[in-house]
Amino acid sequence: MNINVQFQKEGQIINGYIKGEIDTYTAPILREELDALEIEKDSLIQLDLSRVSYLDSTGLGIFVAFYKRVVKENARLKLVGLTARLVRLFEITGLSELMDIETNTKVEFNNESI
Repeated sequence: MNINVQFQKEGQIINGYIKGEIDTYTAPILREELDALEIEKDSLIQLDLSRVSYLDSTGLGIFVAFYKRVVKENARLKLVGLTARLVRLFEITGLSELMDIETNTKVEFNNESI
């Protein structure tokens, strides 16, 4: 069970790329990475979940906590590249009503789509 988290900041936009499984074992790693982000007012954080192969309730909790932090800092969070399975999970839990989700978008690192 592995997770890889990368971030790249470009002005007011922070692009994040998450790859692997997000479960009880890997969620603390993701939480640490998200907690370490410096969020500025009016910034946009885009998290690409296109390579997330599994997400459990622990992982959902991480995203809820991060969403609350982003809103508190007067910034925006966008989840992009979600598979149909992940979209369904966010819909079932009602989180898709709160969070901005785009399935056809992916983040770019160093001008390359990942």
